Amino acid sequence: MDFASLIVFSSALLIASGTPGPGIASIVARVLGTGIGGAAPMALGLAVGDIVWLSTGVWGLSALAKSYSGVFLVVKWLGIGYLVWLAWKMWSAPVASRDVTANTERDSAKALFLTGLAICLGNPKVMAFYWALVPTLLDVTKVTVTGWLMLVAATLGVLTITFGSYILLADRARAAFKHADAIRTVNRTAAVAIAGTALWMAAR
Repeated sequence: MDFASLIVFSSALLIASGTPGPGIASIVARVLGTGIGGAAPMALGLAVGDIVWLSTGVWGLSALAKSYSGVFLVVKWLGIGYLVWLAWKMWSAPVASRDVTANTERDSAKALFLTGLAICLGNPKVMAFYWALVPTLLDVTKVTVTGWLMLVAATLGVLTITFGSYILLADRARAAFKHADAIRTVNRTAAVAIAGTALWMAAR
């Protein structure tokens, strides 16, 4: 894996991952609705999903993945179900004037990780990037194990920058709201965003 190819891949991924989609919408909605807690495991789940699609694309396992499409379908609908439940929880959450950074009830890190993973595995945009675009950027037939590890490292680095930026921006936006009415508006906006993400995934 030469340095030039790695730069081209990283640049393309930075543009693709920075474009708002289901993953970004879910992270932002999570932060707006409940604060920064829980954003990291969800982002990690999304990143692991990217690594799965990257690996299937690089190692030519597209046909194998298609053979097990039923597994991906189950994962997708589990993720959709959790998003719908999370949207309802945020919509109906009681609010009161308080510091928006105060501790709130949190979902388990495992559940949030699996939700992020399901969102990514069920996102055709991510699949298209790694299965259709990456082979035009790299000669995947010549990627070695070392080259694959370099691509994984580049992917995690780029996604850390992208997800981290959105998390910090959303957290700052949430910090601007201090009163009950404002918090209710933020929670319900986040609920609509999450529900919209679930509907978008279901329609694909």
